[in-house]
Amino acid sequence: MLDKFLREVVVIAVGKQAEGIVDLLNSKKYVNEFILAKKLNLTINQTRNILYKLSDHGLVSSTRKKDKKKGWYTYFWKIEVLKALEFLKDIMDKRLSQIGSQINSRETKQFYICERCNIEFNEENALLNDFTCNECGDIFTLKDNSKLLRELIRRMDKLKKELVLVDEEIAIESDKEEKIRLKEVVKVEKEASAKRAVKRAEAAVKRAVKRKEDGLPPIVKKVAKKKEVKKEVKKKVIKKVAKKISPKKK
Repeated sequence: MLDKFLREVVVIAVGKQAEGIVDLLNSKKYVNEFILAKKLNLTINQTRNILYKLSDHGLVSSTRKKDKKKGWYTYFWKIEVLKALEFLKDIMDKRLSQIGSQINSRETKQFYICERCNIEFNEENALLNDFTCNECGDIFTLKDNSKLLRELIRRMDKLKKELVLVDEEIAIESDKEEKIRLKEVVKVEKEASAKRAVKRAEAAVKRAVKRKEDGLPPIVKKVAKKKEVKKEVKKKVIKKVAKKISPKKK
């Protein structure tokens, strides 16, 4: 389902001809633009035009590496899945709003049609034309909106279901990105901690050298003795057994 949504995004942003780039860009690693051009059977300029259009919408990201021998830069690209899904969600929300407006208009207003020319007019324009077609002279008839309304409602229901799936994919991708971000934070903190430890060690060495140069004895850290924990000795409880007094014989 994710691939379907990403393809739809590319078609909206660039066009049907760029649909195939999705399979190549949907990768954890950045992809060389020359490899993209070769696999798409396009020139490098055609490939770059597609990538630049996607980049204008924030749907792809890139990095570059310099060729030490030739001196030019080669760009590497990948699709930004979360941004692409959010882009699609925004488009779908706008479509839903448009369909909702159309449904409201068809339910509350009257429309007229010239059946011969198949031209539709709203009530205001029909009135201005005296309910007569300027093209053929036929009288307008009141249009039955029931069929169109059913189609609009069907499209709206379908779009709402797809939007739920898009929201689910957005939640999944957001969770992935949050985990990556947290890993990066932990990595940065570990690196910073390691650097601080190195600096402390270097400072300690410098202090030791300085003390030696000044003829001072090295600082010996006192090791704190561990306190011995006395084990509690459980006292044995001696139970006194009462002697039975036997009855005296008469």
